This record gives sequence, C-alpha cells and structure tokens, in this order.
Amino acid sequence: MSMTTSLDVGSLALSLAMAAAAGLVGCFAVMRKMTLAADALSHVALPGIGLAILLRANPLVGAIATLAAGTILIWAVERHTGISTETIVGVVFSVALAVGTMITPGEALIDALFGGAGKISSIEVVAGLAAAIAIVVFIAMKRHELVVTLVSPEIALTCGIDVSRLNLMYLLTFALTVALGLRYLGVLLMGSLMIIPAATARRLASNLRAMFSISAAVAVLSTLAGTYIASVMNRQTGPVIISAAGALFFLSLVRPREA
Repeated sequence: MSMTTSLDVGSLALSLAMAAAAGLVGCFAVMRKMTLAADALSHVALPGIGLAILLRANPLVGAIATLAAGTILIWAVERHTGISTETIVGVVFSVALAVGTMITPGEALIDALFGGAGKISSIEVVAGLAAAIAIVVFIAMKRHELVVTLVSPEIALTCGIDVSRLNLMYLLTFALTVALGLRYLGVLLMGSLMIIPAATARRLASNLRAMFSISAAVAVLSTLAGTYIASVMNRQTGPVIISAAGALFFLSLVRPREA
C-alpha cells in the first residue's frame, strides 16, 4: 500500500514538473511563431514507440530515440538548406505519423496517440524529475540568449552567441519535454500543453518574466484539474487536461489585451 501510494505521489509530481517545463519551453515556441510546428514535432515520437513495442522494449526509450534523431535531422536540414523550421517539421511529422501508424499495434496505438499513464516505476520518476529540472535550468540560464536570437540573429552573432548551436539545444530541450509528457498526453496532445498555456500567458503578461510564470502556472493548473476530473469521470487524462487548458485560454480572452 505504501509503495503504491509513493508511486502515485511520484507520478503526480512528475506530471506537474513536466507541465511546468512545458509551460516554459512553450513560451519560446509561441514567440518563435512555431506553434503548429511545435505541436507536430511531438508526432515524431510515434515510430519509436511502435518499434519499441514490437521489440518488447520500453516505449519511452524508442520515443526519446526518434525524437532526438528527428530533431537533429530537422536542425541539420534547416541549417544546410535554409528551409523554414515549420516546413521541415511538417514533412518529418507527416512521414513519422504515417510510419508510426503502420508499425504500432492497434491496441497500443490509442495509448500512444492520447496517452495512458499506466504503471510508473520509481526510477522513471527520478529520471523524469531530473530531466524536468534540467529543462527549467536551461530555460532560466539561456533565456536572454534565446530572446536576443529571436529578435535578431545578426545581433546575437555579434554578441558571441552561437545561434545554430543554441537553436539545436532549444529543439532538443523541446524534444525532451515532449518525451516527458508522452505518458500523460500522448503524441497528439503533448504539443498542445506547450502551446496553449504559453498563448494564454502571452495575452495576460506584461513582460517576459510574467509570461514564464503565467504559462507554467496555467500548465500546472490544467494538469492538476484535468487529472482530477479525468479520475472522477473515468476518462483518459490527456484530453481532459488539454480541455482544461483550452478553457483557461478562452477565459483569458475576456480580459482586453493592453495596447
């Protein structure tokens, strides 16, 4: 009983840490105007999940592998061709979704697409919390460089910022955040938890620090509310979490945006 309770508490702690990280990473996705691309990037995990299931391995390992490989591929193609991130992600996303759907067993496909918490080990909790902390630390340490790069890559270069390397680090951080949330939201919905809270915060915040705080708070609150409501209604957690985040976004529209 105590072990089950501790794992339940660990799972909840991990979901909240994941939500906070998603809220922070999503702020830069919104500011970079890559909201649709950011949502599509999460779908790159599907082939890895399907392959891992077929090989009887941990699906999360397969997801992380394909997310990392897909992210590096996107970065490399963008760097060498000049094609926009959104276009490249769209192509990779389409191929990944098609391949993943073909190789993922039917009974596992729904959980892969929409999430299914299932059992979570203490090792997964510790590793997940460590990854979430690393994501938060990265955003906190690199936020000024990311903002300068966002405003003007030329100015960033003159300031000694390696723009290409920073973009790769951000994309890998984004991919890691996606991996953290796959268990709870699946490949179809994880990107939404990164975009909707950030979009809500952008409407309500007056500065970057406030945007970070509001986005993380909205993501955490949506996760808490969605998890509770889903347990009461006996529904899958992922769709309820995103519905809660969407409700908070539409509530933010009631407040007139400051000029």
